[in-house]
Amino acid sequence: MKRPSFITWEQLKVGLLIAAALAVIGIAIYRLGQAANLFSRRYELLAYLPNASGLQAGGVVYVAGQYAGTIKSIDFLPVDNDTLRNLRVRLAIDHALQDQVRSDSKAKVRTLGLLGDKVIDISIGTPRYSALRDGDTIAVAPSLDYEAVLAQAAGAVNDMVDLTHDLRQITSSVVEGKGTMGQLLTNRALYDQFVGTMSRANAMLARVENPNGTFARLLDDPTLYNRFVSVVTSADSLVIALNDKNGTIGKLLRDDTLYTHIVGMAIAGDSLMKTLSNGQGFAGRLLNDPALYDRINKLTTDLGAILEDVRKDPRRYTRGVICVFRCK
Repeated sequence: MKRPSFITWEQLKVGLLIAAALAVIGIAIYRLGQAANLFSRRYELLAYLPNASGLQAGGVVYVAGQYAGTIKSIDFLPVDNDTLRNLRVRLAIDHALQDQVRSDSKAKVRTLGLLGDKVIDISIGTPRYSALRDGDTIAVAPSLDYEAVLAQAAGAVNDMVDLTHDLRQITSSVVEGKGTMGQLLTNRALYDQFVGTMSRANAMLARVENPNGTFARLLDDPTLYNRFVSVVTSADSLVIALNDKNGTIGKLLRDDTLYTHIVGMAIAGDSLMKTLSNGQGFAGRLLNDPALYDRINKLTTDLGAILEDVRKDPRRYTRGVICVFRCK
């Protein structure tokens, strides 16, 4: 049977439907490409990392938090002593943002949220530095190690669990009446004693507030205050008088004449003591010559004996004297 050469309406509708679907798909691809910058011109930057920290090829690259490109590849470098450059990461950045990424920009590995995907975020540079070109290397800033943070958080959680256990033990002891706090909460006698103490304290305060009492007069009577002010005024006047350069105390504080005299007296006294110690002069010989001391001591003893004999028999010593006067 010979096929008809003209297109039927059913075939035309199917063709139009397929064409419309292809147009929608094309528009969607174009819009998605624009949204993801798939059709924009890009240039390549290199970053060196010690650890990928969960980064993957095809991952997202941000500039100042805005989508700017993707991670083209992550390659291992030959093993060497530089442990900070174990991986080479190729970044494909939108060419329209090239002026934003400069020599002082820093690339940092961060996480989208707390447990989200790992991405690279690049900070915006300053006009002092030139823009990075295709194939340049961008510096990498140290990133936060979430595993270390989680380890510290786990330690903090363990400490909190231990603290909760200790608090449970403390509260159970308090509820059971153990210890001072437990006794305060459960012991009725101790509570009554505390109430009695407070009552006596209130009574004492009432006595203190008595207007006829000593403490109340100290608080309310201005007489003591006025006397204290008078004493302070008198003391101030006394201090002023003491500071007067024409007064005795003022001269003692300021005039060095008395000090000079005292120093001179001390020097003279020291010279006199040296003279006496050396045995020079009569006083020195009296202090240091035992023979002279013995003679003086004997003379004093003999004179005492003569005076004692004179008292006993004065005529014995006055007989010749009386004759002389009478003979004349």
